[in-house]
Amino acid sequence: MKETLLILLLQLIYVPLLTLRTIFLVKGLSVIASQLAVLEGLIYVFGLSIVLSGESSTLAMIVYAVGFGIGILLGAYVERKLAIGYTSLIVNLERKNEELISFLRNEGFGVTVFEGEGKDSKRYQLELLTKRSREDELILLIEECEPKAFIISYEPRRFKGGFLLKAMKRNKRKKVNEKSTKT
Repeated sequence: MKETLLILLLQLIYVPLLTLRTIFLVKGLSVIASQLAVLEGLIYVFGLSIVLSGESSTLAMIVYAVGFGIGILLGAYVERKLAIGYTSLIVNLERKNEELISFLRNEGFGVTVFEGEGKDSKRYQLELLTKRSREDELILLIEECEPKAFIISYEPRRFKGGFLLKAMKRNKRKKVNEKSTKT
């Protein structure tokens, strides 16, 4: 019974590591991904050796498979909580909402506004880039002011320049300066 629980525990560690390693690799963080791969490999070999050497191999194999499935859910949950990376939102509005635009900018979001032509009238499009950890907050802010807004969210692979990067560099310098004045 101890072996069966150990197999389940190992899968609940192994599969989330596998999920995170894959995500870090896709996001270009290959050093972290390779470090996780070492841990993942050790856990995989250890867990599989227990499964293949145990007397109750059918039960061990089932627990191994179930642990894998639960581990996928756990890995996805951890990834959502970490919210690594950035998200880009395109928001289509029926009218130019200056109040919303100003509010979003005051909240630290970079907003670019475009005017376009819809089927029946002019439309306005807001383009925003933010950290994934703030995506839900941003969508709620938009929905409060513009319940009929059409919102598209996607993850950009690469970007360069712009308001967000300048703001992040300013904040980083500000934090470094604050730390140096405290010591």
